[in-house]
Amino acid sequence: MKALVFERNEARYAAASVASRVMPGAGAGVGPLRLADIDAPELPGENWSRITPTLTGICGSDLSTIDGHSSGYFDGLVSFPFVPGHEVVGTTEDGKRVVLEPVLGPEARGEAPPFKGAAPGDGTDYGYLLAGDIDDGIQVGFCASTGGGWGEQLVAHKSQLHTVPKRLSDEDAVMLEPAAGGVHAAAKAQIDGGVVLVHGAGTMGLATIAALRQYTNAQTIIAVAKYPIQKTFAAELGADIVVGPSETHRVVRRVTGCRMLGNDLSGGADVTIDAIGNASSIETSIGVTRPRGKVLLVGMPGKLNIDLTALWHRETELIGAYTYGTDTWPDGTEISSFKRAKELAGKAKLGRLVSAKYPLDQYKQAISHAAQAGQRGSVKVCFEL
Repeated sequence: MKALVFERNEARYAAASVASRVMPGAGAGVGPLRLADIDAPELPGENWSRITPTLTGICGSDLSTIDGHSSGYFDGLVSFPFVPGHEVVGTTEDGKRVVLEPVLGPEARGEAPPFKGAAPGDGTDYGYLLAGDIDDGIQVGFCASTGGGWGEQLVAHKSQLHTVPKRLSDEDAVMLEPAAGGVHAAAKAQIDGGVVLVHGAGTMGLATIAALRQYTNAQTIIAVAKYPIQKTFAAELGADIVVGPSETHRVVRRVTGCRMLGNDLSGGADVTIDAIGNASSIETSIGVTRPRGKVLLVGMPGKLNIDLTALWHRETELIGAYTYGTDTWPDGTEISSFKRAKELAGKAKLGRLVSAKYPLDQYKQAISHAAQAGQRGSVKVCFEL
């Protein structure tokens, strides 16, 4: 089968890191990613299915890997060579249209789930991550045994598959994975009215805004968006106020009625959701959140140099929001992120965020487009298989 394969090659990975600092997405041309004809992955067991992808998204974590910026934290949690791609809508061998929940949870590795009906990402012990009969990998798309959505076939455990309702288009369906991440972030934030700031309006920021508007009682949602297309979608998906990065402090100060305290605010938003994940965005997020407020990281951070004095002084609660699971909402409702994402994708018409589709053999153009999506008037770029 035809697939994009990411190999372990330190020299090429370093070259990708250098090239991408000049032009985001340039790692696809010089790094360890290549288009190849490979054998289709084997089914690891009877509870596994073979999936033929239809649309697969290009995610920020994919771009970070290809451009040589991924965190060393994951070095022991992936296996090479792997086929990237975890935002997948496709069909099973018997013709069912499914979307992938890519986390390789305990059931995929032959262990019992932490509770009945648990999602793959639930649980408080990650000891299962390197267990079972498949190679290392936290998700499909980072595991040599499973393949990934940037190939013509992959395999997935039954615990990872969700039937796609007929009412959803393939474009809506490919947005279910990021939508589930946005739902999970909104639930983890435990909103109780007040002012909520979403810092960043790429795919994850926009999905989070939509989830906040649909499922929380946030009184005011402020979105920080860099590009015109992001500003438009942020407003359409539910942000009450949309600002550019340079306006963030001034607008939060005006909305909350606080004062300046050095370079930060004396008060600020009750909750800030950082959907960027770099040092500058996290420092800003802490500085515009009120003392004893919450900052939630939905954008994947790496190894950063950050002054956390403000976090300490303001007694800010810093929370990570990795992927999705079974969410508990303030009203006591318990529901899987993906189940709620199915509803959200239809209500918010998230398929309209899919801006461009490319065949696999145009992967360099596709990755360049995805890495520069905002400035090129796009949001989500996909491979169409």
